[in-house]
Amino acid sequence: MIINNKKKNKNGQHQQITNEHPVRLSPPLEGLGEVFEGGFSAVILAAGDFPTHLLPLHILRTAENLIVCDGALEDLLEYDIEPTAVVGDGDSLSEELKQRYAHIYHPISEQEFNDLTKATLFARSHLKMDAPTHTRPRFCYLGATGKREDHTLGNISLMLYYYRQLAIDPVMVTDYGYFVAASGTMRFESFPGQQVSIFNATSKELSSKGLKWDIYPFSELWQGTLNEALSNEFTIQADGDYLIYRTHKI
Repeated sequence: MIINNKKKNKNGQHQQITNEHPVRLSPPLEGLGEVFEGGFSAVILAAGDFPTHLLPLHILRTAENLIVCDGALEDLLEYDIEPTAVVGDGDSLSEELKQRYAHIYHPISEQEFNDLTKATLFARSHLKMDAPTHTRPRFCYLGATGKREDHTLGNISLMLYYYRQLAIDPVMVTDYGYFVAASGTMRFESFPGQQVSIFNATSKELSSKGLKWDIYPFSELWQGTLNEALSNEFTIQADGDYLIYRTHKI
């Protein structure tokens, strides 16, 4: 199986991995604009709380390559949305669904990784990668929060793992906002009053422009939360990796 990765929107092009410029523009994710039309190499639906906000539902319904963790398949079918592939250990699938989706069901029994990572690795291995330009695929994660809190925290932290270890640009979209992983100095699109949180991972130097409160090299997760954007963009200056959370505009 080869996942089709040809459709790209003019605003949803993959970012190139490059060190030629110290400041890179983070992929814009505001509202329901054209950026989401074909902007993701794969959309992965986890078995947390099923999305209810208009934005993640829009992404789900328009996804070209929708990889579903097996525990989320039943909820997905209630929305009459068909997946591209179903991945997991099969514990959450009925025999009827296993047979019905046998042609796209990919059981992975090993227990080293959770289903979110199994789905990510599956999608990553089946993508047509543009090796000459060293582009990162953009993956969108839905339904990855809610229910058990330890699963939520683990899934959020996986965004940095995928960014660093799998060379993916991950975006986790929830009913309230979205997480992106980042490294070094970057500009982020925003809007005045947007709520912003920064979670430091490896940065020894960390500062900002365009946020209500200046940031610093946080050593605790809570220290970078509950900030606010002052205009249509802000800049994070860093020498390491971090997560950015921004709330939806609508």
